[in-house]
Amino acid sequence: MSKSGGDYIVLPVMKALQVLDYVARQGHDVTLTETVAELKLPKTTVFRYLQTLSAAQFIEHDLKRDRYGVGKKFRALARVDQELQGLRDIAQPEMRTLMETFHETVNLAVLSDNEVVYIDMLEPGRPLRANARIGHRHPAHSTSLGKAMMAFLPDADALALSSELPQRTINTLTDADKLRRQVDDVRRRGYAIEVGENEDGLMCIGVPILDRTGYPVAAMSLSAPERRMKPELTAVAADALKGAAKRISTHLSAQLHG
Repeated sequence: MSKSGGDYIVLPVMKALQVLDYVARQGHDVTLTETVAELKLPKTTVFRYLQTLSAAQFIEHDLKRDRYGVGKKFRALARVDQELQGLRDIAQPEMRTLMETFHETVNLAVLSDNEVVYIDMLEPGRPLRANARIGHRHPAHSTSLGKAMMAFLPDADALALSSELPQRTINTLTDADKLRRQVDDVRRRGYAIEVGENEDGLMCIGVPILDRTGYPVAAMSLSAPERRMKPELTAVAADALKGAAKRISTHLSAQLHG
């Protein structure tokens, strides 16, 4: 018997988020008494949630005034969300053009620790047997997205990403020295190619999206079944991706420093 979505809700978490939502929406610091009156929850319960959220730095507790306001972790998440939305807004027209030109899936991702996180994806009408979805995380070393960004990281950061190389498929490159040589090639030509390293039978071409200092803030890729990506088409797609990434980088720099 299947369960409805409500059966999986953790009520204490839901109530804690209600407390966080109330504090964040006020625009000024609030007291325990104000929060209790607004949410109509027991005072002890609200106090525990406020203290827990403060310990997690989502809320900040001013001990002298005994008031609660938005914490630094909440502000950091809001800032990241705003930055990612700005990146998506700029990238989407270029992604759509690439999708319509090549009739293949176009992905947008950022680095988080040693993984790529997919933040946007445009898919054509025809089917593609791919497992990646928005929000999914895959190892950087097994994806063209990750390799494209690794190639333009400072040496120490790139070295850290190549320290642990779990195997995704039989084709995944797990030798650190070979990976570093491959990344050097990516840096020279400006794009990465991955064939069946992250998913069997799937080929991806990835390019970095650089800020004005040359740091890879994101990457974009085109994914297709290997059988459809002949060498001539791969070369054309790589050039198109590089041009699109350069335009996105230019628009990002103009937005941030204009």
